[in-house]
Amino acid sequence: MIKDIVVSLSVREDGGNVGDYAVSVAEALDAHITGIAFVFDPIVPVSGTGYIPPEVIDTQLADNQAAAKTAIERFAAATSRAGLSAEPVTLSASAAGAGDQFARIARRFDLAIVGQAEPEGGTVEELIAESTLFQSGRPVIVVPYIQKAPLKLDRVMVGWDGGHQAARAIGDAMPLLAKAGKVELVIVTNERGKQDEIEGADMGQHLARHGLKIDVKRIAGGNIDVADALLSHVADNGTDFIVMGGYGHSRLREFVLGGVTHSILKSMTVPALMAH
Repeated sequence: MIKDIVVSLSVREDGGNVGDYAVSVAEALDAHITGIAFVFDPIVPVSGTGYIPPEVIDTQLADNQAAAKTAIERFAAATSRAGLSAEPVTLSASAAGAGDQFARIARRFDLAIVGQAEPEGGTVEELIAESTLFQSGRPVIVVPYIQKAPLKLDRVMVGWDGGHQAARAIGDAMPLLAKAGKVELVIVTNERGKQDEIEGADMGQHLARHGLKIDVKRIAGGNIDVADALLSHVADNGTDFIVMGGYGHSRLREFVLGGVTHSILKSMTVPALMAH
């Protein structure tokens, strides 16, 4: 069951969208939701003189505090409209340390929701998403920065390669899959080459035993990589939501994403639940 959700709220000027999407997830699951807005430490540039006027630092801190306050107010208003049990939290963090901090917090929840990094200027969101995926031990929904609509589960795509990350993601996503109109279990045939088995059949049967409407699809990757094949399938079939394993490892506190995970996080157009 998913009854306790945490979301990293966007403190961008446009308000972002991850908070509103997270509220829609909590509403669908009748879950408590905690919204965390970070007040980021001022970034002090290195100058030739080595001196930064205190008023510059003070102004930046005040701006960061105001951004967090706005994010919290928007979250509180959205949860109030939805009639949800909710807790808004404001925390201080450095831009570099927010990811680790949020990942540690997420361990105490059933599900974490974070925003996709924008192509330009999304370093903090990228660190939070990757840290939470690798370090929280919990499933993570990554919400595209272009997402405007609330949670929709009419057509869900599950990426299946037989790996333990994909199995973990499927298990974690069961409360959402149970609400899906249709579930496609998609296998890219050139991904791992399991010629000795009928790929996906057993997992399809497993999901069907949970009462899910399952359609097992095998798609040929051809000359494109797995991520592009999956994203192309998403675009062509009107997919609303993705469930997949998150691949990669941590090396000296630097995250090394697997190729498919990296590409999906960069180019995703619909929300994705990932588990590592």
